[in-house]
Amino acid sequence: MCGPIPLQLENLSGLVELYLGGNNFSGTIPSTLGLLTCLTHLDLHSNQINSTIPSEIYNLENLMVLQSGTNNLFCPISSKIGNLKNVVSLNLSHNLLIGPLPHTLTNLRSLVKLNLGGNFFYGTIPTEICNIKGLMTLHLGTNNLFGPLPYELSRLTRLQYLNLSSNKLSGRISTNLQNLVHLSVLDLSLNKLSGPLPTQLTNLHALEQLLLGHNNLTGSIPRVAYPFKLTTIDLSHNLLSGEIPPQLGNLSFLQYLDLSNNYFTGNIPPNLVFWRQMNLSYNSLTGPLPECFCYYFGPETIMDNKDLCWEKNISGYYYCFGSPHINIGSTSTENVTKWIKIILPIVISFIFLLLGIVLLSRQKLIENTGPECKAKRNGDIFSIWNYDGNIALEDIITTTEDFDIRYCIGTGGYASVYRAMLPSGKVIALKKLHRLESQKLTFDKSFRNEAKVLSEVRYHNILKLYGYCLHRRCMFLVYEYMEKGSLFYAISNDVKAKELDWKKRVNIIKGIANALSCLHHDCIPTIIHRDLTTSNILLNSELEAFVANFGIARPLNLDSSNLTTLAGTYGYIALVVTLALACLCSNPKSRPTMKHVSQEILARKPPLPKPFYEISMWDLMNQEIYLII
Repeated sequence: MCGPIPLQLENLSGLVELYLGGNNFSGTIPSTLGLLTCLTHLDLHSNQINSTIPSEIYNLENLMVLQSGTNNLFCPISSKIGNLKNVVSLNLSHNLLIGPLPHTLTNLRSLVKLNLGGNFFYGTIPTEICNIKGLMTLHLGTNNLFGPLPYELSRLTRLQYLNLSSNKLSGRISTNLQNLVHLSVLDLSLNKLSGPLPTQLTNLHALEQLLLGHNNLTGSIPRVAYPFKLTTIDLSHNLLSGEIPPQLGNLSFLQYLDLSNNYFTGNIPPNLVFWRQMNLSYNSLTGPLPECFCYYFGPETIMDNKDLCWEKNISGYYYCFGSPHINIGSTSTENVTKWIKIILPIVISFIFLLLGIVLLSRQKLIENTGPECKAKRNGDIFSIWNYDGNIALEDIITTTEDFDIRYCIGTGGYASVYRAMLPSGKVIALKKLHRLESQKLTFDKSFRNEAKVLSEVRYHNILKLYGYCLHRRCMFLVYEYMEKGSLFYAISNDVKAKELDWKKRVNIIKGIANALSCLHHDCIPTIIHRDLTTSNILLNSELEAFVANFGIARPLNLDSSNLTTLAGTYGYIALVVTLALACLCSNPKSRPTMKHVSQEILARKPPLPKPFYEISMWDLMNQEIYLII
């Protein structure tokens, strides 16, 4: 259903429950709904309603459920909301509501579920909310709230779900949170919290998800017993140090552990290798990897731990042979000789077989390609445009040592990026599709689409493609190397962000605009990028912006339908539009100031605490459940 909400609803004076959610209603909320005094349930969620909340709604004294999430409601919440004393569930999430949280929320003594996440509320968290003793769900995430965590949160002893993520909260995590004995989800990620990780949190025996990533927490992880129900632990992107406690390996229900981007030292406990997902990258871990580690996890899960080694000779890691961690004295000379006699002939036969295959392949390649392709050495699968000198496939394989992990500078959901210096001294970037993903039609199509688009477009602010290799066994793209990495990394790193003064940021915006202008106006047909995020904007040594990642780009044909499925990075769609709509508030005093707008543009946080490809269907289902309550 679409169009405005019918005004004739006011004639249904005896109406008790009104469900209009999940439609396409637009316009305003009729103030005449306030005449339906018998109403107990009002559900308007997931529409296109663009208005304030009429003050007449707050006169519905019998109202128990108010669901208006995922709309375009704007302006502050009136203090009259305290009149809804019988409300049990209040959901105004994912709107354009601004201003401080009203202190009159404390009057909602019957409230069990409160969801105001995904708005633009600012100020501190009112301590009066902590007087609602029956509250079981409190979601204030993804706002602009600041200040310390209220000490009074410990009063909410029935609380089961607490989400204060993606705000600007600071200070320490209070030890009295241990009083929340029924808490199953604690999400304080993406804030500015500091201090040690309280040992008392391990007393939350009902806890299933502990999400404290992207803060400034210090100290070590407590070496105590943890709640056995834990399924998710995220402590990534903090300042934690010390050894990883082996007690974490006793959590039989744990499915996801992220300790990346910290300062952990010591060995990896051997009982950590049986979980479905784990990330220990960017730490200072040492010693041999646990047995069967690489069977369960890829090398990207332990990247940038330079002192890790492997008891077998695996490319990219130190070989632990002869180290004090390995006991080789028990192997008798007789057994060693026996194994040599068995393995050596197999190895020699394999080498001769491999040499024969290589020679036959090269001979076939020369016969099929002729003189021109012979000069280019791999011209049938490796194409080069507009580059001073032919880049040969063999040169790339040699310089990267067959894509050794030491040359890897980034890993995504379906591809890894490598840095390579050619014999000529030229530095290039290589985007290589993961071997398993190359067998999937979706990723294969995306890779070929990116090669096709970039081979037809040449512009200063669009990442330059030097060449590509599209073969079912090896697929990679060769790009111009960008020294400063992505714009996302530059603005999320405090040290790097200081290099971006206002003038440089304006130049970056100009560069992006020039690239889009070229795609939209100079290309025939017009090319639509469809995934323009800060992660897909790269910066060179002069901090010039280059648009990259054209995997889902498509031409815009004016003579055919341009309807398409939803594509792009989850959480970024219409991000700027919501901020613009907030500026249309009818009350000038309630509109965000220019300072507030600039802060949102310059310091906007990622919509998700981890990449979309790392989020399981179970995570999405849990998130959706909590967002609609």
